[in-house]
Amino acid sequence: LDKIDIGDGQTIRQQNVFKNHSLFNANLSENSCDENDFLINEAINKAVFYKGPTHINAPFEEPLYQTSSEQSVAPKIYDQKNEGAFFDYNNLDHFTSIWNNAKRKLFLIGVNQMDALDSKLVEKIANDGSVVVLTETTSNLHHPTFINTIDTLITPFNNRDFLDFQPNLLITFGGMLVSKRIKVFLRNYPPENHWHIDTLRAYDTFGCLTQHFKTSPTQFFTNFLPTTTITSSDYRQKTAQINSDRIKKSSIYLKKIRFSDLKVFSIILSKLNKNSQLQISNSSAIRYAQLIEIDPSIEVFSNRGTSGIDGCTSTAIGAAFASTKQTTFITGDIGFFYDSNALWNNYIPKNFKIILINNGGGGIFRILPGHDETPVFNTFFETSHQLTAEHLANMHQFHYLQASSENDLENALTALFKNNEQPSLLEIFTPTVCNDSVLLNYFKFLE
Repeated sequence: LDKIDIGDGQTIRQQNVFKNHSLFNANLSENSCDENDFLINEAINKAVFYKGPTHINAPFEEPLYQTSSEQSVAPKIYDQKNEGAFFDYNNLDHFTSIWNNAKRKLFLIGVNQMDALDSKLVEKIANDGSVVVLTETTSNLHHPTFINTIDTLITPFNNRDFLDFQPNLLITFGGMLVSKRIKVFLRNYPPENHWHIDTLRAYDTFGCLTQHFKTSPTQFFTNFLPTTTITSSDYRQKTAQINSDRIKKSSIYLKKIRFSDLKVFSIILSKLNKNSQLQISNSSAIRYAQLIEIDPSIEVFSNRGTSGIDGCTSTAIGAAFASTKQTTFITGDIGFFYDSNALWNNYIPKNFKIILINNGGGGIFRILPGHDETPVFNTFFETSHQLTAEHLANMHQFHYLQASSENDLENALTALFKNNEQPSLLEIFTPTVCNDSVLLNYFKFLE
């Protein structure tokens, strides 16, 4: 530590460097001591309990070798408090009254593990005619009455439709939301009450949060639903009719469109292995995936954070290593090339699959309104390129396949999922300039 700020090599001001983002900062001393052990243990416990990043800052001085032959720290995870201990369930009358009087209750579910809500509670919520449940692709929560293609449902809405759909009560749980359209809708047509259920934190995403229940969804609804009554309402029925029409039109449109990003996603998502894990890159990849239903046996994750492309491949490979399920990673070209060093490790499972959609640039910027076909747009926003992943795949000993037509893709997907002898990469070349119009026409066709 005494070498910092004197012009010595490999020294920076590293103490608390991530303090704006980390939950805890363990700044260790150079010599082994009990205080270091305590700080490391505390950092690990904070990360586990509060579900966020911690920073362990460890200084090193030469000699680096032959200083220790055994692990000197044995972290102990403290017993965590009961997940339902943060809320008094004896004081529910006010909230029961709000629930019973709300004829339009909207559930909006973000990122979750597959067991976030008990199945009996799912059934009870699903059978309430005053409740509509919208689930994001990463919610991993499924029921035949739940709607998991949010943008397909609400994008064609006009002002009258939005007013009819505006909830009296909004209930949210889970992590980050992908859909921009649902955020805009709820900010423009806010509910009278918004409850968020989470053991740790509640984001006021829509500017109308009225209550944070510091407990788990299962704990909350197990205690709360028995205090409520069924409210007579046609909210779910009307929404279900609209969604049924959307699904029919979506199916017609997806069958007839040309080879494009949207077409490719519709084919890929129908071919994934059941009971597998799907990792989806950020930007256009996760947004396209939100438009298409995915088999409910598939566990879906996306490296959301602040929605950047960095680290998506690394996250997918780490998740594949940690999971017993076969993992498929769907990514765009810019995100994949940006994090290509993720392939340089010895822990990639043999049945790991990468599906790379290469449209020659950052296609998300063509979807956003207002772009012009100029050198500035192509260079600095879309970052146009003519790269392929073939040599990267060969260098890292991935089995490489490619496709540039619907027939190619069908055959390549069959081959991709048959080969489990080594990691595989399927690169799909799609047009650069038609994807925005295909997507815009999709939403028009749904009207």
